[in-house]
Amino acid sequence: MSQAKPRRALVTGAAGGIGAAITERLRGEGMDVVTLDRADGCDLTVDMAGDEVPPLGDIDVCVSNAAITTTIAPAHRMTREQWTRDIDVNLTGAFRVVQACLGGMRERGHGRIVVISSGAATRGLPGQVAYSASKAGLLGMVMTIAAENAGGGITANAVLPGMVATDAVRAMPPDVLERVVAALPSGRLAEVQEVAALVAYLASDESAQVTGQQISIDGGFALNTMTLGSG
Repeated sequence: MSQAKPRRALVTGAAGGIGAAITERLRGEGMDVVTLDRADGCDLTVDMAGDEVPPLGDIDVCVSNAAITTTIAPAHRMTREQWTRDIDVNLTGAFRVVQACLGGMRERGHGRIVVISSGAATRGLPGQVAYSASKAGLLGMVMTIAAENAGGGITANAVLPGMVATDAVRAMPPDVLERVVAALPSGRLAEVQEVAALVAYLASDESAQVTGQQISIDGGFALNTMTLGSG
C-alpha cells in the first residue's frame, strides 16, 4: 500500500508474536517504525502499567498492541491486584499511548490509530474476566476517539483477533489445540502475518473512510451458533 510520504509509526508490544509481525509489515510498507515494549531490544522500554509515556508527538500511525493476562481465575476468586494489573496495562496503558500521539496528529490533520483488542471483548472469556473487560473497554475508547476526530483526518479502529498462531498458542497441549482448531469454521488458526496485513491497511491512506470500526479476524468463530439441524 503506497503512502503519499513516509510515515512514522509506533508499535507497542512489539517484542514478539503479533507485534513483531506488525512491525515487520509496516517497515515493509516503507514506514519508519518505533517499537515499544517492556522487554529489551525495542526502541523504547516501558512498563505500560506505571512508567511515564515518552513524548510521541511525531507519530503518524499508532498501533497499540501491548497486553497481558495475569491470571486465570473465575470472577469470584479474582483479587483486586490481579484485576488492576490487567486493566492498567491493557486499557489504561493503551489510552496513555494513544493520547500521547493524538496531539501531534491533530496538529498535522492526519493520523491512524489501530488498537488490538480481542474476540474476548465481545464474547467474554471464562476465567479471564479482567482481560475480557480490559479488551471490551478498548472498543468504547476507540469509538469515542474516532467520533471526536472524524473531521480531522484521524481514524481510529479496533482489530479483534481470535486464535492466532503465536508461540503461546502453539504451546497449548495438543488435545486442547485440536479442539480450538475444530471450533473454527475456517479450520485453522490465523497467522500473525494476516493480522499484520489488516493493521497495515488500517494504517494506510486508503483506509481514510474506515473509522470507529471493530474488525474481527477470527476465522469465522463469531459465526458459531447453535443449530437444530438443516435440511
